[in-house]
Amino acid sequence: MLSALILLPLLGAALIGFWPADISGKLARTIGLVFASIAFLWTVFLTIQFNPGDINQQFAESVPWIDVLGLNYNLGIDGLSLPLLVLNGLLTCIAIYTSDESLQRPKFYYSLILLLSAGVTGAFLAQDLLLFFLFYELELIPLYLLIAIWGGEKRGYAATKFLMYTAVSGILILASFLGMVWLSGGSNFALASLNCATLPLATQLLLLTGILIGFGIKIPLVPFHTWLPDAHVEASTPISVLLAGVLLKLGTYGLLRFGMNLLPEAWSYLAPWLATWAVVSVLYGASCAIAQTDMKKMVAYSSIGHMGYVLLAVAAATPLSVLGAVMQMISHGLISALLFLLVGVVYKKAGSRDLDVIQGLLNPERGLPVIGSLMVMGVMASAGIPGMLGFISEFIIFRGSFAVFPLQTILSMLGTGLTAVYFLILMNRAFFGRLSAQVTNLPRVYWSDRIPAMILAVLIVVFGVQPNWLARLSEPTVTTMVTIQNVVATVDLDKAKGKS
Repeated sequence: MLSALILLPLLGAALIGFWPADISGKLARTIGLVFASIAFLWTVFLTIQFNPGDINQQFAESVPWIDVLGLNYNLGIDGLSLPLLVLNGLLTCIAIYTSDESLQRPKFYYSLILLLSAGVTGAFLAQDLLLFFLFYELELIPLYLLIAIWGGEKRGYAATKFLMYTAVSGILILASFLGMVWLSGGSNFALASLNCATLPLATQLLLLTGILIGFGIKIPLVPFHTWLPDAHVEASTPISVLLAGVLLKLGTYGLLRFGMNLLPEAWSYLAPWLATWAVVSVLYGASCAIAQTDMKKMVAYSSIGHMGYVLLAVAAATPLSVLGAVMQMISHGLISALLFLLVGVVYKKAGSRDLDVIQGLLNPERGLPVIGSLMVMGVMASAGIPGMLGFISEFIIFRGSFAVFPLQTILSMLGTGLTAVYFLILMNRAFFGRLSAQVTNLPRVYWSDRIPAMILAVLIVVFGVQPNWLARLSEPTVTTMVTIQNVVATVDLDKAKGKS
């Protein structure tokens, strides 16, 4: 049942890649969209069948694979992974749909997108440390090639930088995973059989450091963030949608699943430092966004700040804050995908993303009024305006984190105000005022350009008005994770203090 989510995009990639003759971009896109849509609808079906009250892994699959390595094919879904799977399916469909029919080498392009989707899906489903790592690395090469081949002028530099950073991330994560299993005396890499809570605090801290840096690069957190703005600026719009909407969530998912959940004593010990790290990322990302004149780079830096909220929530490790972290991952995925889509339309029609060049795009006759209106909604959602998903996810994070880290929470709340500042700069300079001479006679915007953004906008509003539809899927799972984590951490820290 779960294997189908991985096999469907792999079959689609194989069908397109091994098509016996030359294939048009339109046909390749249609085939890719069919397979991606079936996979997405399958995640929706699983969501309907999912029992939120069951905190165990559901629809589980387990097949022995390589006994000598202790590697088994273990898959499962819980309230943490399910929303991310649905998000991945939706954004993969949108990325394929919004891709240019006339792009070069369409067989290779759509095969890579489907392969990327399969890797991300497998990582969210994996219930085995080594299996997770294999899927985590699987998405590296497709994304590298998608940036290096179909990116902008400096695509080679951006793709190589991404590859180097992510390679270091993978090495650190693998080393930590191996240490967890070997040092705890485990016979395999299955999550269900792993018990790292018995390890000494010093050993847990060493392992957790590797996990924090490894997944911190992927999120990304300051100072490991420098690859992200370059990758976004050079990547095409559909790839930026996937990068911001889904791939960054592998980092935050990893912190929750393998950091907080497996190393509770070390996590509690480092929690104040993690909360401070979150504040630095939030304020730094927002400050850099204010200084940008490239619309796409501004949205890219905003991602750094908004992912810092997730680290704050996970550091606090209260049931409410961790629920907010899961909702923030979904919120950021939808909102950032919307913003990158709209910036892509602006660039496609106006030929520039420079705030010093474009102006007055909300002009109702010669500008982009519908795109501008959607952009207003998108920046309002990102700035945390009530009635939208961005507000409720950030509110839950701040409410859940304040009791544990009041100072860090207040400082992080400043990031919300700074978000309003830099997006107000973007709207004022690019969309309001008189239409600039450089962007007159703009091409017509067709419904095919508007529909994906409108779907995301509707979801942002619907989940903002009815957040319980999303929260109910994850609340029992995260509550159980946090309760077990806090009990184990408290007991172990008390023991450590007694020994000292």
